[in-house]
Amino acid sequence: QAQLVESGGGLVQAGGSRRLSCTASGRTFNSYAMGWFRQAPGNEREFVATINWKGSTYYPDSVKGRFTISRDNAKNTVYLQMNSLKPEDTAVYYCAATLIATMNVHDYRYWGQGTQVTVSS
Repeated sequence: QAQLVESGGGLVQAGGSRRLSCTASGRTFNSYAMGWFRQAPGNEREFVATINWKGSTYYPDSVKGRFTISRDNAKNTVYLQMNSLKPEDTAVYYCAATLIATMNVHDYRYWGQGTQVTVSS
C-alpha cells in the first residue's frame, strides 16, 4: 500500500528556517509529480509547491523565493526547504503525489498525514 509520511515540522521563530521531508513507501513515486500543500485552521488547503519527475518546479507568489522543493529519487523522498518564515506560514503541511504536476489539490491521488509547522512572531 502506497504511503507518504511527512516529518520535520515544529515550532520556529519568524525569520527562521525549517526543512520538511516526505518519504514514500509501498511503491516508487519517481515518475510522479510531488507537491506540498498547507492548511491553516478555518482555511482551505493551499498549494505551496510542486516538482515534476524531471525536477521542474512551480510555486505560488506567497512562497516564491522563500521555499524550495526538491526530490531525491534514490531515497524516494521529497523535501521542502522553508526560509524567512512568517507567522502566516503557520499551518499543517501535507505532501502529495500525482501523475502530472499541478497546483490543483483535487488532482493529487496520494496524501500524507501532515506535519504541523508553527511560526512564532
